[in-house]
Amino acid sequence: MRMTGSVLRKSTPRRATNVSLPAGLIEEARRLDINISQACEQGLEEQVRKTLREAWLEENREAIEASNAWVEKNGLPLAKYRQF
Repeated sequence: MRMTGSVLRKSTPRRATNVSLPAGLIEEARRLDINISQACEQGLEEQVRKTLREAWLEENREAIEASNAWVEKNGLPLAKYRQF
């Protein structure tokens, strides 16, 4: 499940789609002058980013755990150069 950042760019071509939402929510959004398409896009983009992040973390879980174990055993590389 690998997607590039270009999928999330706003400059990519747009495609019309149908989305079913609760009527009351649509009415309230219109009353508040909320751009429904923009709100849906922002919510979907957030969900896509979250799902991609979770997938990346799972795909790299073993490497992350190995790195953390190494640091726990050996300490941070170049720790003597850190400034606090």
